[in-house]
Amino acid sequence: MADTPDINKVETEDDYIHVRFRDPDRYDEIRTPEWAAQPARSVSEGSEVRTGKLEGEDEWEITSVLLDKHVGEETAKDQAREIVDKIES
Repeated sequence: MADTPDINKVETEDDYIHVRFRDPDRYDEIRTPEWAAQPARSVSEGSEVRTGKLEGEDEWEITSVLLDKHVGEETAKDQAREIVDKIES
């Protein structure tokens, strides 16, 4: 995976705050991998990580982190960065 990108969008929808790092429209395929659940949930219970794969590439990149909306948007940004750092280090 590449260097940790900057957050480019934060949206609260339904039960989650979506902290987006990369535009999902860039990707040929998006997944919520099970291997990312443990590091994500070690930072924030119930969080999920979405990854995307560019067409013709083998590498997957983190596109966004979903956190329970009760944490609030500012805390969600901090926790999302911590999750991405934990996975990409």
